[in-house]
Amino acid sequence: QVQLVESGGGSVQAGGSLKLSCTASSYMFSTYCMAWFRQAPGKEREGVAGVNSDGDTQYADSVKGRFTISRDNAKNILYLQMNSLKPEDTGMYYCAADELQASGDFLLVESHFNYWGQGTQVTVPS
Repeated sequence: QVQLVESGGGSVQAGGSLKLSCTASSYMFSTYCMAWFRQAPGKEREGVAGVNSDGDTQYADSVKGRFTISRDNAKNILYLQMNSLKPEDTGMYYCAADELQASGDFLLVESHFNYWGQGTQVTVPS
């Protein structure tokens, strides 16, 4: 089992940047499949970016070219670098993990992930 703690959220003007971090408690972090999800008010949670233990990544079309997911296995930290932020990026951002590997679009499927953090709020005022 793994505990996940997100940080780095905040309020930023449109066009700005934020870097989210997710610290994992497990020493098996390097073997986990990891992802970032977000939930806007009144909307369902959606996959934003995912990375498996091989380093393969997947992004939602809405964030391609603006967001970058990365992992530091030595520090047990997952990152999400968010650039050129837009008001529609506003939402609660969650870190997710699972022991089972995935690739491609499955990295953005909520039901694949069994472990979740509490979330960190990102606000981009319009």
